[in-house]
Amino acid sequence: MKILVIGPSWVGDMMMSQSLYRTLKAEHPEAVIDVMAPAWCRPLLSRMPEVNQALAMPLGHGALALGERRRLGKTLQASGYDRAYVLPNSFKSALVPFFAGIKRRTGWRGELRYGVLNDVRVLDKAAFPLMVQRYVALGYDKPVPSAQQLPQPLLWPQLRVEDDEKRMTAAQFGLSADRPVIGFCPGAEFGPAKRWPHYHYAALAEQLISEGYQVVLFGSAKDRETGDTIVQTLPEAARHHCKNLAGDTQLEQAVILLAHCAAVVSNDSGLMHIAAALNRPLVALYGPSSPDFTPPLSHQARVIRLITGYHKVRKGDAAEGYHQSLIDIQPMRVHQELSALLTAAQE
Repeated sequence: MKILVIGPSWVGDMMMSQSLYRTLKAEHPEAVIDVMAPAWCRPLLSRMPEVNQALAMPLGHGALALGERRRLGKTLQASGYDRAYVLPNSFKSALVPFFAGIKRRTGWRGELRYGVLNDVRVLDKAAFPLMVQRYVALGYDKPVPSAQQLPQPLLWPQLRVEDDEKRMTAAQFGLSADRPVIGFCPGAEFGPAKRWPHYHYAALAEQLISEGYQVVLFGSAKDRETGDTIVQTLPEAARHHCKNLAGDTQLEQAVILLAHCAAVVSNDSGLMHIAAALNRPLVALYGPSSPDFTPPLSHQARVIRLITGYHKVRKGDAAEGYHQSLIDIQPMRVHQELSALLTAAQE
């Protein structure tokens, strides 16, 4: 059986989608699974053993591009796909499998997709409170009424990284072999309201460095300034042991280096989900966004959040745009959770 999955376009969502691929493989061990997603997803998909190949989706958000989707679908007809699973809920995301003439096309109803999908599932959001449950439920041939009735336990994302890759990449970026690495992911896609304050990250880094660790900051180029601020907030003697790699690594390298970390501290972000899939001891810091929908999927993850519910906040009230609920999470609390995870990992 050949399967095409139209994958999501965000790092965290892509990581959670691996649970569907693992479920499909468990249900159909002979299945060959290809995933169509933005080209930047390839470093993640290449580390998912269930995925045969990543197919680049050349069209971005918001582009209907009907003619291009038709052309793309026609090019896939010769591939002989038996089934398609469409994870985004938009109408346009279902067009490529439709134009490819794939016999069975499965997805949630979304934007009234009857016709372009012919195995349409109707989502009861209360019955599937987690996004990962909604992905996995599509993997069963018959509709599943609720998350409690999924035929098997959730198969959480698991990325594969070899030990040799870790050593080589750590050396490439000049990381010390004498100090264990603690990774910090201080960025967040939707701005400072989802970020733990830089001065808290700096206080935690100073404590960890005094205990013999080195701290590595991860993120995209737009997180570079935040990383620099964290480094500059440290006492001068500690800065040598804190390296800002935000914007300096490609996604492939960041995945390998996160796998190399003894533990990770992260805001609610795509890198948080990658760290969870790498089974790193992880402290995940939440503010206005909620772990009730997209928590880190790992037994080695600890979530710290001081408020309840979902708060649609793009900028906090503090001068730097931080949200008070994240300001209130003190470095000592994070250090306690981190220390407990590191101790458990060594036992």
